Amino acid sequence: MQGNLTKGSPIRVILKFMIPLFIGNIFQVFYNMVDTIIVGRYVSADALAAVGSTGSVMFLIIGFCGGLTTGFTVLTSQRFGAGDKKGMKVSVANAVILSVIVTVVMTSLSLLLLHPILKVMNTPKEIYEMAYSYISTICIGIVFSVAYNLLSSLLRSIGNSTAPLFFLVFSACLNVALDLLFVITFKMGVAGAAWATNVAQGLSAVLCAIYIVIKNKDLVPERGMWHLDKKATAFQMTVGMPMALQFSITASGTVVMQTAVNLFGATAVAAFTAANKVHNLMMQAMMSMGQAMATYCGQNMGAGYADRISKGVRSSVITMTVYSILSGIAVVWLLKPLMGIFFSGNVDMASMMPYAKIYIVQCAFFYIPLSYIFIFRNTMQGCGYGLLPMLGGVVEMICRVSVAVLSMHLMSYRLAAFCDPAAWIGAGLFTGVSYIFVMKKVYRTLSGKNKTGA
Repeated sequence: MQGNLTKGSPIRVILKFMIPLFIGNIFQVFYNMVDTIIVGRYVSADALAAVGSTGSVMFLIIGFCGGLTTGFTVLTSQRFGAGDKKGMKVSVANAVILSVIVTVVMTSLSLLLLHPILKVMNTPKEIYEMAYSYISTICIGIVFSVAYNLLSSLLRSIGNSTAPLFFLVFSACLNVALDLLFVITFKMGVAGAAWATNVAQGLSAVLCAIYIVIKNKDLVPERGMWHLDKKATAFQMTVGMPMALQFSITASGTVVMQTAVNLFGATAVAAFTAANKVHNLMMQAMMSMGQAMATYCGQNMGAGYADRISKGVRSSVITMTVYSILSGIAVVWLLKPLMGIFFSGNVDMASMMPYAKIYIVQCAFFYIPLSYIFIFRNTMQGCGYGLLPMLGGVVEMICRVSVAVLSMHLMSYRLAAFCDPAAWIGAGLFTGVSYIFVMKKVYRTLSGKNKTGA
């Protein structure tokens, strides 16, 4: 199944493409939440805090790899929009080779640097060993994460957001079953939750590969294409590296934020972790819209339709503004019952709710700029411009780190919890201005082509 996003009503094709992405991302959140819920309810609140304390490190490592692999597939999307089937195959072969290199390098570096990172982050002593056990196991499975992200991104690059959804749903259900088996039956603790994630994601990657070989032969390189192509490598690294750095720069800020939160003890870390999972659930529609815009803009850039890109962005901004308001109200209203999912009945929820509520209420007020970041950033990346989105990540990091350092100096949890909103305000303004600049360049680049589209 392929989807041509260069024809039809922009908002209709965007939403049609986005809905499977949204469902898949919701399952991805549950995929990650299951680890937290099961260790919180069946191991201990400290185990939940241990898993949560490594979340920013995992985002740093997995986010960097995911940014690279997603960037590698932008070229495939543009060549699909241009109708260049041979170019698509070359871009896929190149992306696979580059991803293998990334996997080897990132696995080695992450395992080497984990202990120093956890110590610098002020990881509480009572949860340190569990934190290391969980994140080191996740790092061993980087190969599975890279494989799934690359293959699912390749499918999305040609407009197929449905097949990755089916594989992800299967993988999420398997992850739940394996979590219960490894953690409850085999008593493997937090390491069991990490191994459940690795195995489930690995099977999802295998299913994606099989589907591509059988159903999407346009994505299967020919025998003589399995080597690095200079032009493809240059383009993919030009787009992929800034996307990866954007993820890692943003994640570096969240590491500092987590360091600030860690100073307030295991109870605060556990409450913050659970509240952050609830926030991530609400954020998935924004993330899905961004993913949809990356493919939409990539295909329309390849086809030469500048006006159509602008119309799609305007429609998505209106849609996400309405969603941000509604989701902000919902997340505050549903916080208490959702928090109860993460902990067993013997945990003192009264001691955790103040920490959780401070974080969620502050976040909810700034969902609009957060949603705009996803739209503008992915639009620029889909058009092949990676530097400004990366610099947006720098702005985000500076804002987050500045507030985190201030919170540590003043020992203020409220300021530590404001790190995310501060980052969204700064990055939202920067990416909005950057988008205007990039669209002027897009119009100049496509000035000799049809700028309207069907």
